[in-house]
Parts: sequence; structure tokens; C-alpha cells
Amino acid sequence: MTPDVPRPATELPGGAEVTEGREDHEDREVAGHHEATGDLTDPNSLDGPGTRDAPATPATLEIVEYTDPLCPWAWGSEPVFRRLRAALAGDDRIRWRRVYCILFDHDDDPAPDPAAETAWYARYVEDISAHTHAPRALRLSRVAASSWPASLVAKAAEAQGTEVADRVLRRLRESVFVLGEPADTPESALAAVSGVPGLDADRLAVEAASAEVLARVRADHAEARRPVAEVQSVHGGDSPHPGAAKETPDGQHRYALPTLLVRSAAGHRVVPGWRPYEEYVAAVTELSRGLLPAPTTPHPESPPQPALASTTLPPATALTRYRTLTDPERTHLTDATPWPPPGAVRMDTANGPLWLHPDEAAVHPATAPSPPAAPR
Repeated sequence: MTPDVPRPATELPGGAEVTEGREDHEDREVAGHHEATGDLTDPNSLDGPGTRDAPATPATLEIVEYTDPLCPWAWGSEPVFRRLRAALAGDDRIRWRRVYCILFDHDDDPAPDPAAETAWYARYVEDISAHTHAPRALRLSRVAASSWPASLVAKAAEAQGTEVADRVLRRLRESVFVLGEPADTPESALAAVSGVPGLDADRLAVEAASAEVLARVRADHAEARRPVAEVQSVHGGDSPHPGAAKETPDGQHRYALPTLLVRSAAGHRVVPGWRPYEEYVAAVTELSRGLLPAPTTPHPESPPQPALASTTLPPATALTRYRTLTDPERTHLTDATPWPPPGAVRMDTANGPLWLHPDEAAVHPATAPSPPAAPR
């Protein structure tokens, strides 16, 4: 099963075909910093049906992250998104909401040759990781059968607080891009998040299987297929993944992953695809209306500099806060002091290491000791 991206045909052994997943590099109309008028209290204030659960007051800035736990571009964007979330942390006027878009859907056609499909997808992830420098698994066991189980677990975890939800989502991403075993069943998704600090695993299992959480993820799925007009045509400059809306098998369009939609009473900005940190900062500060300091330009010929709070931490502090860090995250989130911090556990992948806090290493599926085999 493959994600719903149109791909040029590539012949598989035995004459079967799979299509090649790559972003178009054709010139497109610029998108990213477009304004729309409308009241945030009106859920239909954007182009067509709007974002559900809109902020309650015009003073609030909402950031909507369209994502999927098993998306390789979203995994590669983790350093920038972690940095942005850290820069905005602590201001209760800013709301960050995740929408799970279901990259691998139940209705996707099964692969005619699963082994060949897995080999193709592993090459696809390798190509993406060459751009993002994100870790990738030494061996991918299979292409994910469905994004629904991981999305249901991630959505259910939100009821246990932001920190737990962030760590649950991170483990679900690591299941495929570090372990090579995508969390694509209810059992594997729950196993992937075992040992997350502060997580009530029994409650998570019950709520992930509930009708309420299913309804919320179904609403996410529908919202992702109502993209704003700007992402229908996108020019990404040097980006290998500009983020134009994707056509789905049923003829709809959905946001490319990841996409950030920033909304305020003044309008909205959309930053789709693979983008540098500065583009996200610009989208936020342009709509802040005094909520955040504007970017500064120290010299007329200098590009604007991000004005958000510093996110760099001493290495030991960063590893304690985030539990696991990739090398790109180490660059974005830690200061220039020596690395690694004492006690850090290094796990090598096919594209650089993943660094684990020692407490995380004790419970992480990648490094935790396997339970003893049951007696025969």
C-alpha cells in the first residue's frame, strides 16, 4: 500500500507497476504568505469550509500542523517544528493544533508485489533523508498498511497533556524511521509508545479505541481535504518538496505533508512542504499584531532575522527535555557546548545517529531489553 501521491509508473518484477512518488519541480505560482480576511470565530472564514475548532478570540494566534505520524517529510521537519514550538512556548495566546491527515488510508489499493513496493519505498525514504538529514532505518520491514492506528493513538494522547502527546507522536515516528517497523496496527502503535514518561497506557488504549477519538480523526481526515486555495499551486524555490496540494485517489485534494497554516483575526499564512525555519517565523510574526516582536533587519541588504525567543539549550538540558535528538535537532536546539552530554546513548541508523537520554534508552523499543521469552 502506498500513500496517496500521484507517481510516474515504474515497472516491478513480473510486469506489475508502482508509481514513483516525487514532488513536481515545475514552476508554480508562489504560495506561503497570502492574506485572507475573516473572523477567527467563524469556522468558515477561510477559503471554503474552514478550520474546525477555531480560536475563541481574535487575539489568539492559531497554528495548524497538517501531518501524519508515518510521513517521511514530516519526520524530517521535526527539528524546525521543535524549534518553533519551543520559541512560542509559554504564551497562552498562541494555540498549536495538529491535524492527522491519514497518508496511508484504508482505501488504498494493496501493492501487487509487497517486497518490491517496500524496496521502492525504502529508496524513496532514503532520497528524502538525503535532503532532510533525518535518520532512517537500517532496514524497512514493510510499507505501512495504514496511518489510522498511529493517528488514533496520537490523537488520544492529546487528552493526557501536550508533553505526553508530543512524546507519543515522536515514538510513533521513530517506529518507522528508526526501527523500520511502522506502527500501523493498534497493537504495534500502543507497543511503540510503551514507557513514555507520564503516559497512562491503559487509558490510552481505551481512548484510542473509542468512538469519540475515531470521530476526531475522521474530522481531521476531512479537514485535510479542504486545503486553502494557495496550496493548489505552489512554487517552492529551492525546496525539493514545495508542498502543492496532493490529489487523492477519489479526486479530492489534501494538504501536502507537512503544512503549517497560521491564522489570526488579520488573515492567514500557509507554509507548505519542506521549508527553512525563517519562513515559519515570518508567517507567525506577520500575523502576530503585537503578539510577538517583528523580525529585525539590521542592514538594508540583510535578510530579516528571526525575532522569536532563543531555543538553544545546554546539551544535557535539551536531551532531558526532548528525550531523543537527531543530529539536525542537535544543531537547531542546543548551544555550542561539547556533545554528547554525559550518559547519552547513541543509536546508529542508516543516516546518522539518534541520541537518547539514558532514562529513555531504558524504555525505548530501540534499546530496551526484550522481555524474557515465556516458558514452553
